[in-house]
Amino acid sequence: MMKRTKYSKWQLGGLLVGLWMLLGSPLKAQQEGPLVLTLQETIELAADSSLEAFRTKNLFLSSYWEYRTFRAERLPSLTLNLTPVEYYSDFTRRYDSEADIDVYRRQRSFYTGGSLEVTQNFDLLGGSFFLDSDLGYIRNFGESNYSQFTTVPIRIGYTQSLIGYNPFRWQRKIEPLKYEKAKKELLYNIEQISEQATTYFFNLAMAQAEYDLAKDNLASTDSLYRIGEERLKIASITRADLLTLRLDAVNARNTFQNAEIALKRAMFSLASFLNLNKNTDIRLRLPGKPLALSVPVDEALGLARENSPELLGLKQDVLEAEQAVDKARKESWFDASLSASVGFNQVAGTFSEAYRDPLRQEIVSLTLTIPLVDWGVRKGKYNVAKNNLGVVQTSARQQEVNLEEEVIMTVNDFNIQQRLIGSAEEALDLAIMAYEETKQRFLIGQADLNSLTLSLNRQQEAQRNYITALQNYWLSYYKIRKLTLHDFETGISLGDLFDYQLYTK
Repeated sequence: MMKRTKYSKWQLGGLLVGLWMLLGSPLKAQQEGPLVLTLQETIELAADSSLEAFRTKNLFLSSYWEYRTFRAERLPSLTLNLTPVEYYSDFTRRYDSEADIDVYRRQRSFYTGGSLEVTQNFDLLGGSFFLDSDLGYIRNFGESNYSQFTTVPIRIGYTQSLIGYNPFRWQRKIEPLKYEKAKKELLYNIEQISEQATTYFFNLAMAQAEYDLAKDNLASTDSLYRIGEERLKIASITRADLLTLRLDAVNARNTFQNAEIALKRAMFSLASFLNLNKNTDIRLRLPGKPLALSVPVDEALGLARENSPELLGLKQDVLEAEQAVDKARKESWFDASLSASVGFNQVAGTFSEAYRDPLRQEIVSLTLTIPLVDWGVRKGKYNVAKNNLGVVQTSARQQEVNLEEEVIMTVNDFNIQQRLIGSAEEALDLAIMAYEETKQRFLIGQADLNSLTLSLNRQQEAQRNYITALQNYWLSYYKIRKLTLHDFETGISLGDLFDYQLYTK
């Protein structure tokens, strides 16, 4: 089993990618020959520099700052509100007591003021405390010129909805769960990148093997055709056999050209995924036979239930649906809110007098909104929210069952693939030896052309089966890691190995 490097090294890879972009990909300039990659190196490079890795990081950062905002809202906030300049010049209706009539009179005034306010949300009840201090100045122009200062040196108050719905209580349940889901999704997406990199790696490995086989087959068929020409001169083979050898040589050349095209396409796809220069010449080194690794189904299921971001997302959906039901139910009664404050205030013609001997200020406000006839609108909203909750709960249970089935099938496939690799490797060794033996026997005239062709086909098929077995094994391996977010090789959770701070800087 190959060793996985720790995630903390991936950030360094991101910096290297930035240097590649600034310096015009020095990797290509420094490397004369092809870029040789193992499966592990391909996965690490994908986690460092692929566009999918950058997208994954940005998704996590979005959730991270959303959670930071939630945490900040639990702390006191200090706000300065200012009105630097406010000037009025208009006609205003006034009552003339001497003439007992309303008249329009010109009015001009100037106002400036500000306030400093501290607020603190009270999660237990869903209300907010506030502490503020106000200062205002007004000057009137015209027939009556006068100036006034108004002050509120200090005032403390509290506002509260009385219907029972507390949004802060639901936020304290949902927001930490959302952030935990975001962390699990980051790990999940990283393992999915490993799975994608494995797919691209083995697609190129298969194309590379097909190309090598086609190249060897082309050289072999050319040699056999030339030998056939010599053997025809001594009547060792028939002209029909020679034509068959010629046909094999032509077909081998066509196969080689198609394999060359397929190799370039697979190489281009891997280079694009790794965010490398599209013309990078890549050669792969296949992993050897992995060590035996046992993955118990029950343990994998337990870890999937514990770590799956999908299940955390379902739990979040259920909580949000329950929140909607709670809100709709309590708002179906009536709306009521309470606001109370106590402090001091004063009005004077000068700034200093406005802070002298302030008078006590008390304000209590209770508002009620009682629906008398709404034709069942609020009741309908409550029933909709209640039915949506039932739908979400049913969907969550179904998706949980689907996840459990996927884990069981993946673990079973993984355990089977371990056995298949051994037999596929043995079959490849036997096919290579059989082809070499048949080829030598054909050269000395002890084997016919059909036997040689059949032996070559078996060798090619064994090569494909071996690469496919390796691919299926590693795909199952990384899929299990993705579904469980657990490293069964070391027995350590992936979250314990990961440094989230590297992704938040």
